[in-house]
Amino acid sequence: MKIRDVIPDIPVSDIEAARGFYEDFLGLGTEEFNLGWVARFTSAETGAHVQLLTKDATAPITPVLSLKVDDIDAAYAEAVDRGLDIVHPLTTEEWGVTRFFVRDPDGNAINITQHRATEDRE
Repeated sequence: MKIRDVIPDIPVSDIEAARGFYEDFLGLGTEEFNLGWVARFTSAETGAHVQLLTKDATAPITPVLSLKVDDIDAAYAEAVDRGLDIVHPLTTEEWGVTRFFVRDPDGNAINITQHRATEDRE
């Protein structure tokens, strides 16, 4: 498994209320997407980005980190083989990503994800 991107998932109570801080003050002025409960803000200059989450809409917990990988099936198989605590099963979500959540040794939920349509074109 190769990690293609690391995205911090920041819990917020209200994405719209947090927007000014992340867009204006931090300079993450490009909103890549906004599903109402999760939005990604990116710097057009550097590509640095964060995701703001109020609560994960389809998983039992909210992750602290999202990792985009090149092969989600291999990542999931390795997590299973290692006996890791998978807290959200391998799922293809309606917005086009396939993902699962696994806990790190300290209990943090990590979102392992691949957008197959996008990744297949790269």
